[in-house]
Amino acid sequence: MIKARRIEQCSRLEHLPNIGPAMAADLRLLGIHRPGDLARCDPLFLYRALCAATGSRHDPCVLDTFIAAVRFAQGGPALPWWRHTAERKCRFPDV
Repeated sequence: MIKARRIEQCSRLEHLPNIGPAMAADLRLLGIHRPGDLARCDPLFLYRALCAATGSRHDPCVLDTFIAAVRFAQGGPALPWWRHTAERKCRFPDV
């Protein structure tokens, strides 16, 4: 799947950098169906909602991926999810 360089190039969740079929399915479970919907989302809320919806604690790298996707949807650069790990550890040490 070709990944977009800008949010305007995304028509499907799978076009977002870092988002494959499984993560797209998780986002749809949370009511996110269009890439642009992520621009108004809180990554920590998404992570906690996913844990609640599935009844299990997800790996913290899922939060890193949500941070990357939300930032991209807000017009930020397409960065690999692991570039947000240090931020997550600093901002959300309890995750």
